Amino acid sequence: MLHRGQESTDGAGDGGPAVPMAWFYAEYIADELLRTGDLMPPTSFEFRAGRDALALTIFLSDTGGELPGIRVVSQLDTWLSLTAYEEPWQDWVAERMDRLMADARAGGGPSPDLTLAEAARRWLEETELLAPDLNAVPGGAGPAGEDEGPKVWTPAWQLGLPLGHLAIHLF
Repeated sequence: MLHRGQESTDGAGDGGPAVPMAWFYAEYIADELLRTGDLMPPTSFEFRAGRDALALTIFLSDTGGELPGIRVVSQLDTWLSLTAYEEPWQDWVAERMDRLMADARAGGGPSPDLTLAEAARRWLEETELLAPDLNAVPGGAGPAGEDEGPKVWTPAWQLGLPLGHLAIHLF
């Protein structure tokens, strides 16, 4: 439990736990983009998948450690290109996380920011959500409404990434 006067954003100082400000800021930006787009209920797993995919994109694209001071509008094009359908987002995330984790191990261990980013990546990769089968033949065996039609188990990142991309477009 943190107490007033014990917070630390860099792990230095009075011995209090480090606060993962960069991750929290990336998550906040992602949350705001998705809420502004009003694409999914904020309590849904799909929303979480979109938020985590966007937060990872935002966090990992901050190569200069400037995340808390960035202007969101100036980064939208970068985030759009990273989340675009034809881009190898999952490979980019894995490569960037592996590099950051290797640097962290050499420097004494991962920061709280990196620990939370890794947890989000694991959730996105290991969690599957039941979603409409976009590859199904249209006009299948009966009327297909929003909640009807063929469904498939889909990795959370495959649902979250296009949701995040669309939210950026709508911003």
